[in-house]
Amino acid sequence: MIELLVACCLLTSQDNALSADEVKDGWRLLFDGKSTAGWTNYNSKTIGKGWKVVDGALMCADPGTAGDIVTGDMYDWFDLTLDFKVTKGGNSGIIFRVADGSKQTWNSGPEVQIYDHPAEKGVEITGYLYQLYAGEVDASKPAGEWNRLRIVLTPAKGWTEVNGVKYYEYVWGSEDFKSRIAKSKFAQFPEFAKAARGRIAIQGDHGVVSFKNVKIRPLK
Repeated sequence: MIELLVACCLLTSQDNALSADEVKDGWRLLFDGKSTAGWTNYNSKTIGKGWKVVDGALMCADPGTAGDIVTGDMYDWFDLTLDFKVTKGGNSGIIFRVADGSKQTWNSGPEVQIYDHPAEKGVEITGYLYQLYAGEVDASKPAGEWNRLRIVLTPAKGWTEVNGVKYYEYVWGSEDFKSRIAKSKFAQFPEFAKAARGRIAIQGDHGVVSFKNVKIRPLK
């Protein structure tokens, strides 16, 4: 009986796989742990050679030849979870509601920061919605350790969690949301945060970062 329970636990905690309950609840796997299938560079049909699959992780191994990658499907409201690991000084981000046709992914989509940051006041740390919303805590783990990131966007509110700790809440399209954009560098991009639905992007031009267990549940 004990061996059976252990086997069940291992099965349900397997990396890059969906449990029976997750499938039932509508979760989709965005990375299979074996290939870069389902991802391409932004505004492209191919993916840069800097992206590698290493030990079951999707790795931006060479930021110089990787570039931002996006999902094949678009999403409006969703619950997204993933595990990430940065190297010392590593920098990346998860960008959502990315519209096609802009010069850069972040011209249209807000970015949740991933950063092995220095301990300096004013630095935008992992979990922050870049230049828009910040948290009062730092729940991220040091470089070399796996972290869990969750990004939720619903019509009622959006929020971000790092290792189970919620950082902030906001309402997409609210007056507060718009006023923060107007005060940010994104004010110069008329397409920023305007798409009703868009692609999920992973930033791949800033540092060596690895990802696994990338899952999304579309919400109504």
